[in-house]
Amino acid sequence: MADVISPTRMNLLQRRNQRRVAEQGVDLLKRKRDALVADFFKIVRESLAARERLAAACREAYVMLSVAKAVEGREALEAAALPAARDISVAIEIRNVWGTKIPEVVVTLIRRQLLDRGQNPVATSARAIASTSNFEEVVEAILAVAATEIKLRKIGEEIKKTTRRVNALEQVVIPRLRAEIRFIASVLEQRAREDVFRLKRIKKKLEAKEAGA
Repeated sequence: MADVISPTRMNLLQRRNQRRVAEQGVDLLKRKRDALVADFFKIVRESLAARERLAAACREAYVMLSVAKAVEGREALEAAALPAARDISVAIEIRNVWGTKIPEVVVTLIRRQLLDRGQNPVATSARAIASTSNFEEVVEAILAVAATEIKLRKIGEEIKKTTRRVNALEQVVIPRLRAEIRFIASVLEQRAREDVFRLKRIKKKLEAKEAGA
């Protein structure tokens, strides 16, 4: 360390300032991490609820599909499904949490009324209509799960990154700065003691000369 650091008062002040900034950085990063963790667990609850909704929607949809297929036949169901096909628009909005950009998936309403699907209410059976409605609910549930998964992945990555920064500051940077401060302060104190000792010796010599004169 002595070969690297020049033990001057300016370097001592500089290291103390760096340590103070690093400690402030740790505090800010911990607050950011706490906010992200709170957000993470909130979204975990949302994700679990979304997955339960998806599981329930899938069970109901596939039961109704099996019944409709058994009664109506595959061809009739495909004919009923054809006019209901459409593109689904999904928008992404960005939310800022302590400088972290969190994507929010905004989904338009998936479930529609019979006439909005383009299906013929006379030619389409109640089972086919119910099956279509059920699978629209499945799509909504899938998108809700995807929305929470995207946020969880992004927040989880940011929590890991923030934790690594905190650990680097607490375990490497700050201890190194403290060691350097101790070293510089120790050298400066030693120099100060040596200066005092030399001054005392010079003073004694001057006093001795005056006494001999």
